Amino acid sequence: MNKSTLLKKLNQTSRGNFFTIELPVESREEAETIENVAAELEREGKIKIRECELKETFIYIQGIIKYALT
Repeated sequence: MNKSTLLKKLNQTSRGNFFTIELPVESREEAETIENVAAELEREGKIKIRECELKETFIYIQGIIKYALT
C-alpha cells in the first residue's frame, strides 16, 4: 500500500476530520508497511495518529486528517 492509497481510504472513512479504519492484513510485514506509510503521512503533516494497533487479522488506525488533499 502506498501513501496516496492510504490517504484516499482515510478520507473515505472520515467523519469531518476524524477517521477510524480497520485494514485487513495477511502478514506482519504488510502490517509494518502500513504502519510506516501512516507514520510518513504523519511526518508530512497530512494526518495525526491517535492510535495505531495491530490486531490478529487487521490493523486499527484512529486519528485526525489535517488539510489533506488527494
